[in-house]
Amino acid sequence: MKLFCLLVFLGLKRAAAVTHSLQYFYTGSSGVPDFPAYVSVGYVDYIQISHCDSRTNRNVPKQEWMNFTVEDWDIQTQVCLMNQQIIKTNLEIAKQRFNYTEGVHIYQAMYGCQWDDETGQIHGYEQYGYDGEDFILFDLSTNIWLAPKPEAFITKHKWDYNRALVEQTKGYLTQVCPEWLKKYVNYGRRSLMRTDLPSVSLLQKTSSSPVSCHATGFYPNRAEMFWRKDGEEIHEGVDKGEILPNNDGTFQMSVDVDLSSETCENWMKYECVFQLSGVNEDIIVKLEKTKIKTNSGDSVNRAN
Repeated sequence: MKLFCLLVFLGLKRAAAVTHSLQYFYTGSSGVPDFPAYVSVGYVDYIQISHCDSRTNRNVPKQEWMNFTVEDWDIQTQVCLMNQQIIKTNLEIAKQRFNYTEGVHIYQAMYGCQWDDETGQIHGYEQYGYDGEDFILFDLSTNIWLAPKPEAFITKHKWDYNRALVEQTKGYLTQVCPEWLKKYVNYGRRSLMRTDLPSVSLLQKTSSSPVSCHATGFYPNRAEMFWRKDGEEIHEGVDKGEILPNNDGTFQMSVDVDLSSETCENWMKYECVFQLSGVNEDIIVKLEKTKIKTNSGDSVNRAN
């Protein structure tokens, strides 16, 4: 399911405002061996802040700055246990709706909000999926539920008719969620507002493959990377990858350029440029064959 398979990372120019986000992901499953029947995780600015599952039945903080009092996390655990039952029930309902009661099935929920700390603009969302497909989502602009699948029509009509639920959903996404997001950003400001510069490498699988400029270890995820030729940004023959998370809370990205039609003399006209939000100086790596790391183990240039 496109909305749930990965987090969508925004690559923003340095001049863009800082957009903070609070996201929660719930997953209920059946028939999946060696995997909890329920897992919930929370993220602030794509950094995990909480974890709960049906094996531990405890909601625990994943960042030091989220380590509140025991009473606070006892409340969070009760919320986790309540949501666990809701997700479990919704999974069983979805299985009946689609008439598939056996085998592996997954029900997912994602909700949260984004806050632009410069303009104050708020964007909230709540959506659900079943077995890799969008099931139902809330349209905040019209305050109605959208059902991409016929099997969700019953749920849509039921939730649309429940005006108290509609107002509660709208209030959470536009008021409660942003308030908590601002609190969490303030709690983790030292960590969330830091800047970590990456290591930048030139990689190539074979002599005829595209040259990849790979940056890893940077934070935040508001970054741009592109190729230039003769000082001008190019787009033809360029394949830019998405910004992806590392296990240590930093990020990585790559941008490839196809130079199969270029002569060796023209390679020196190319350079890779990395820009990180909040940092005025670009990281620039000129394309030189001695700097390219290949499968044969050539040298690699790292800009720190």
